[in-house]
Amino acid sequence: MTDSIFAQLGLDERDVRIYRALLSLGPSAIRTIADKAGINRGTAYECLKGLQSKGIVTYLPKGKRRYFSPRDPEVLLQLAQERQSALDNAIGQLRSRLIPELNHLKPEFSTANVQFYEGDEGIEFVLRDILNTVAGNADPVYSVFSSKPIRRHLYRPFPNYTVQRIARGIRVRVIAIGEGGEDAELSERKWIRTEGRVDAAYIAIYPPRVAIISLASQNYPTAVVIDSREVAAAQQIVFDTLWGLL
Repeated sequence: MTDSIFAQLGLDERDVRIYRALLSLGPSAIRTIADKAGINRGTAYECLKGLQSKGIVTYLPKGKRRYFSPRDPEVLLQLAQERQSALDNAIGQLRSRLIPELNHLKPEFSTANVQFYEGDEGIEFVLRDILNTVAGNADPVYSVFSSKPIRRHLYRPFPNYTVQRIARGIRVRVIAIGEGGEDAELSERKWIRTEGRVDAAYIAIYPPRVAIISLASQNYPTAVVIDSREVAAAQQIVFDTLWGLL
């Protein structure tokens, strides 16, 4: 876990060894630091230059030698906050400007607007796309048609889907085909009672997309995602009309 935290700050294992060595040594020459960290001098110097550029290490020339000194560990928190701020800014720019600009380059409709996914990995991607798309809307809500046979397979690759949906304040309205299923937090459910066999199917309407998930042979999940505001709007009208009648 610790290594992954350092990695997110752009520090590899050698950087961390150098920084730890400096903290225990105090201001020191390159050779001393390299020996303490167990790294050759050339590599240690490159690591120190990288740490210096990140503001984690400083140096003070003494005659012909350079003495490097570590900054207090709190600098790591500052570095993380700066990265978070830059990431938040990038997300804001993507949502407000870059993604709309790039979407204008797409044709009104083509086969590129239809994507196919399969297997647990593909279904997890679609489920995450639903959450990420809906979370960015002013009113974070989406609509679902769902039949009983698919329910136990749907969240197999993403078991904490509902927990994440609730945590992100996303609401869902579900028209359940057949029996079963219960309301969870931030969800509403209505039922269409049927007689006889019901095929496994799940249709999520989350403009500008519609995802259709079903099961092939041996319960192998497949999905089709249609990226079209017109198709999503038409499906939403069908859903809202039926919802009002139930």
